[in-house]
Amino acid sequence: MKSTQQITRAMKFVAAAKLRRAQEGVFGARPYAKEIKRVLRSAAARMEIPAHPLLERRPEERILAVVLTGDRALAGAFNTNVLRRAIEFFREHRSTKLQVMVVGKKGRDTLRKRGWKFAAEYLGVSNAVEFAKAKEIAAKMAEMYANDEVDAVYAIYNEFKNVMVQRLCVEKLLPIDPAVLKEGKTEKGDRSDVVHDPAREDVKRQQEIGTPLVDYIHEQPVEQIFAGLVPRYLEAEVFRILLESAAAEHAARMTAMDSATRNASELIDKLTLQMNKIRQAGITKELIEIVSGAASATS
Repeated sequence: MKSTQQITRAMKFVAAAKLRRAQEGVFGARPYAKEIKRVLRSAAARMEIPAHPLLERRPEERILAVVLTGDRALAGAFNTNVLRRAIEFFREHRSTKLQVMVVGKKGRDTLRKRGWKFAAEYLGVSNAVEFAKAKEIAAKMAEMYANDEVDAVYAIYNEFKNVMVQRLCVEKLLPIDPAVLKEGKTEKGDRSDVVHDPAREDVKRQQEIGTPLVDYIHEQPVEQIFAGLVPRYLEAEVFRILLESAAAEHAARMTAMDSATRNASELIDKLTLQMNKIRQAGITKELIEIVSGAASATS
């Protein structure tokens, strides 16, 4: 038990170090995602009707479900919760033609045993999330949607809230929500709406009184810029989801290993107490035998 406790304690420290790096990645990706969304909205506002293959909305008769799990176990209920929610999602959409894309070895192995075949699979992503991998996954999604192979793309993953809390999410990635292109929408968790920003207040005041906003000078036609920004937005969203899932996995593993270390400590105390009782009983028995022998010898 002491050896097991040493292993779980070491795994806890490793998970804590990986969690810190994953958190830094999440916090570093948020400004980029926020700014690319702002530029995308600015370009859309200067077009009469924003058009792009990834914005086209169709009846959801064919769905691509992207399931994000970890590559290793010993993370509590992290993988189990994602897979349970994925199976519920499959049952909810049993009337549609479903395709599955898996990110993570645990999800791949479990769903393969259930007879699922995959449109694509990506392993070893959560250990070190890279933008190149997010770009590859986003390109595969965009290709399937643009080629009319699927009508919608959903991601099923664990969103990182804090060390103790992860929230299961089913997020629609494609087609891109038209609300993303509308000015004035703020993202959940975006603190820019509570910070005093004179520039934002001036823009809001100009919109209210109908004063025309200052336009940007674009070197390229705005339609061309918009067409290039839409895939970049999808890549940023996929990258964010990968980071969220990786951070949630490391947090779940750290919590599970901390609990295992405490349980091992309690069990060691119980075993030590039991061992001492047995040792004391043995000593008492030997003393009784010695005393009894001495008494019989004197008599």
